[in-house]
Amino acid sequence: MDMKKIVNIAVPTSALVAVVFSVAAFTKTNAATSPEQAPSPIVTNMPAGQPVDLTFAAEKSLPSVVYIKNTQNSKVQTVEYSDPFEDFFSDPFGGFFGRGQGNGGRRQRQVQTPKRVGAGSGVIISQDGYIVTNNHVVDGADELMVTLNDNKEYSARIIGADATTDLALIKIDAKQLPAIVIANSDNVKVGEWVLAVGNPLGLNNTVTAGIVSAKARTMGQGVQSMIQTDAAINQGNSGGALVNTRGELIGINAMIYSQTGSNIGYGFAIPTTIMNKVVDDLKKYGNVQRAMIGIKGSDVNVYVDAEKEKGNEIDLGTMEGIYIAEVVDDGAAAEAGLKKGDVITHIDGKQIKSFGELQNVIAQKRPGDKITVNYLRDKKKLTATLTLKNEQGNTKVVKNADIDVLGGQFRALTDQQKEQLNIGYGLEVLKVSGGKLKDAGMPKGFIIQRINDQSVKTIEDLQKIVKEASTSKEPVLYIQGIYPTGKKGYFAVPLQND
Repeated sequence: MDMKKIVNIAVPTSALVAVVFSVAAFTKTNAATSPEQAPSPIVTNMPAGQPVDLTFAAEKSLPSVVYIKNTQNSKVQTVEYSDPFEDFFSDPFGGFFGRGQGNGGRRQRQVQTPKRVGAGSGVIISQDGYIVTNNHVVDGADELMVTLNDNKEYSARIIGADATTDLALIKIDAKQLPAIVIANSDNVKVGEWVLAVGNPLGLNNTVTAGIVSAKARTMGQGVQSMIQTDAAINQGNSGGALVNTRGELIGINAMIYSQTGSNIGYGFAIPTTIMNKVVDDLKKYGNVQRAMIGIKGSDVNVYVDAEKEKGNEIDLGTMEGIYIAEVVDDGAAAEAGLKKGDVITHIDGKQIKSFGELQNVIAQKRPGDKITVNYLRDKKKLTATLTLKNEQGNTKVVKNADIDVLGGQFRALTDQQKEQLNIGYGLEVLKVSGGKLKDAGMPKGFIIQRINDQSVKTIEDLQKIVKEASTSKEPVLYIQGIYPTGKKGYFAVPLQND
């Protein structure tokens, strides 16, 4: 029977919980040493079966974990609804009898949405107020309030968020905060003791213990290299901190696997190796610089088993690695000469046994980075150097463009302007001081009405469209509008430099 996956279980407000950590000073304790610090595994003075003391880890990590409240204010929204009798009773007299015009039974009406409040967690990662959490914790927020472990409250702003990795970076105006130590999640071992720290079920400052059950787990379409743990994770824990026995952050709790919506021993955390790269990108570029290797495939053992079920005997020369089922045209792998049927075994000298491990490596790279790939073709060992690309098929840095990049000042039309020009909406260009509008030749006084086939009525509309276009495969604004004389005008405004 298939298990139902519950991702970031949260209150019914869509705002979920996440925990973020900051940097804390390292202190020697009797807690279990990390694998990289431990002496020879043969030498030990600890009696077999002695319990691990997790009190130090709890004391070090709890001050770095915060409570996040996401408030979404009441709004008026236009929604579509279905009238099953619309076409049956469509009115040939133009709606005289109150029915519509037979538009497939679809109608629109305005509804007032209720105010919604969601709760989550976050982790302080710097003393000056940067906090990591899950994207779903802050998604849709009109207000974000952060409560520290000492009950001090701060208003937070979103620096950047990424739905694919389900990570977000927020900021509060505070100093000398208790930032957590961030460990390298690549050094985590299966069976290692860990703590999940967060605010589950409204119970603030909660710690649960367990072990690392597995690494590089593939989960859904987002992060595909998760740390699995049996430390209890529940509603409000999602996005919380997963720490080792020294209280160092190794992952951000992101989801559980459950039929009931409550913990049954399957929790998953985003590794710090991925978190660090996402945070750095959000700070520098406003979005994640996602590198693409340009292949589709599966674990070798999965492919071989599937072929055996079909009655085919397959011998690829290994049962570990990535079988390439398809090479994307003009992608990094295609340019380096990789082909369908090849098996990737190593990247930059590191053995790759599963697709989750491949995702972990690539998730730490940016477009333009080079990687060395060892692979098998007809059981022969080959090596290639790949230059990774972005989603648009090139190696350029993709930035979230702000309207500042346009180099203009804008104002919604006054009622008098609408009446004079006989139009219902638009943004007037008050000033062109440089930037993309000047390059495109747009003059002061031009009235923008549509961009990329979307209506522009407010500055918020403009901001949204510019942001969407900046991350699309064609980062161009196709602007339609009119001059003050009433003459129509059209401009193409590229957002990326050549």
